[in-house]
Amino acid sequence: MGIRLGCVADDFTGATDLANNLVRAGMRVVQLIDVPPPGAERPVDADAVVIALKSRTVPAADAVGASLRALAWLRSAGAEQIYFKYCSTFDSTPAGNIGPVTEALMDALGTDFTVATPAFPDNGRTVFKGHLFVGDVLLSASGMRDHPLTPMTDPNLVSVLGAQTTRAVGLIDHTVVGRDAAAVRARIDELREQGAGIAIADAVSNDDLVRLGAAVRGMPLVTAGSGLAIGLPANWGFTPSHAAAQLPPPGGHRAVISGSVSAATNQQVQEFLRTGRPAFSVDPLRVAAGEDVSGEALAFAEARLAAGPVLFYSTEAPEAVRTVQTRLGAAEAGELVERTLARVAEGLVRRGVRQLVVAGGETSGAVVRALGITGLRIGPQIDPGVPWCAAALPGGDTLHITLKSGNFGGPGFFTDSFALLDREVS
Repeated sequence: MGIRLGCVADDFTGATDLANNLVRAGMRVVQLIDVPPPGAERPVDADAVVIALKSRTVPAADAVGASLRALAWLRSAGAEQIYFKYCSTFDSTPAGNIGPVTEALMDALGTDFTVATPAFPDNGRTVFKGHLFVGDVLLSASGMRDHPLTPMTDPNLVSVLGAQTTRAVGLIDHTVVGRDAAAVRARIDELREQGAGIAIADAVSNDDLVRLGAAVRGMPLVTAGSGLAIGLPANWGFTPSHAAAQLPPPGGHRAVISGSVSAATNQQVQEFLRTGRPAFSVDPLRVAAGEDVSGEALAFAEARLAAGPVLFYSTEAPEAVRTVQTRLGAAEAGELVERTLARVAEGLVRRGVRQLVVAGGETSGAVVRALGITGLRIGPQIDPGVPWCAAALPGGDTLHITLKSGNFGGPGFFTDSFALLDREVS
C-alpha cells in the first residue's frame, strides 16, 4: 500500500515539527533527510513520509528544484496528498521561497487552488483576518523582525504571499473557518470563481485546524506550518495512538548542540548555564581566525560527558549576531557556525553520545548530514512541535535525536528533553 500523505518540508526542524503532529494524530511517520537517490528502497512501514530539505533560505530556483524532486519521489511512492510545510512564522522574503515553491508544486500536480496557513496555536502562532500573530503580538512586533536572513516586518500574509506569487491570493477568514468544513469549501469555491489560486486561512484554535483539515480532504496540495497536520489524519480514519510514537530504549552519553539565534533558544541556553551545567561557547570569530575551536570543544567534552548532558552553543542576542555578521558577512558567519557544530556532533557521537538535542534549523541540517543520517522514526512529543526521534547511525547503533526549531520550547527544554526520554521511552 502506498503512503497516505507525502510531505515536503523546507528545513529539518520543521520536518520533525510536522511529523510530530502527524504522529500525535495516529499516523506512523518516517522522516527522510533529503530526497532518496534513484533506486533507493521506499519506506513501507509508514502512513506518512516527510522529506526534509534545506530549502528555506537558498535561492528560489534551487528551492523549487529540490521541492519538485521531493514531490516526484513521494508521488512514485504512492502519496495520495502532498503537504508543503514551511515555518509557523512564514519565514520568507519578497523573492520567496514559499510562493515560488507553492506555485511549482501546484503546476506539477495540475491543481488550480490550494490553501496556506502557518497557524499553530499550541505554539502561539495564530492567523486572524489574514494577519499572523506570535503570542499576543503581530509577527512584525516579534523577534522575527530581527531575523538575520528572513526578517518579517509585514504581518499581513495575503500581502506577503501575494508579493511572491503570480496567482491571486485570497482569504478564508475566521467567520468562515469557525463554522464548519462545508462553509470553508463554499468559500474556496467563491475564491476560485473570483480568480484566486491560493487562500490564506485564518486559524486561532486547534478546532479551526481540524475544520480546515476536513475541508481540504482530497485537495491534491495543501501548504501550511505544522498545525494543519492535526486535522488531516482523520481523513484516512486515523485516531491518536501511543503506539505510533514508540521508539527503542535509549543509551549512551547526552549532549546539546545549539546554533539558533532565536529569543527562545537564547533563554534555553541561559537556563542551562544558570543551573551550572557544563557548556562550551563556539565563537565564529575564533573559527574564522583559524583556531581549532571544534577540537577544543571535544577536549572539553571528554572529561564531562559521563556526568550528564554537555552544551555546545553559538547562540547570542541580536546585537551580538549583527556584530559578527558585519565582520564576516551573514552567510559566512552562519556557515562557519554550522560546519563547526557539525564537526563537534561527529566527535561527540564517536565519543559515545547516543542522545542528542540540536537547536536551530540550519544547524540541524548540518548535523544530520555530517552524521550520515538518512531517515528518522518519529517518537513522543517533548514540547509542541518537537519530538524525540530515532536514527540508525552508519555503524548500526541507534541515536536518539531531537531537532528543535529555534523558536520552540520552554526555558528548561534542554534538560526536560532527557527527562522525558527516560520517562516515555526507557
